[in-house]
Amino acid sequence: MSDELDQAAALEELERTIVLANRKHPEMVFTGACYYCEEAVSTGCFCSAECREDHERVERAKQHRRVA
Repeated sequence: MSDELDQAAALEELERTIVLANRKHPEMVFTGACYYCEEAVSTGCFCSAECREDHERVERAKQHRRVA
């Protein structure tokens, strides 16, 4: 019986390791500067909604270029 429990524990450990290795990591960290125009910000990653939208547009365009 302990063999079955050991196998189950090993399988659970393996699944946990795989899930942690494949999880999505945060892509943007607070740097104190806007990711688009590099203006100083006290909170967040962008100084305005416009900069965020422009940055998203640029990143989307980069992804489309990789596909083609």
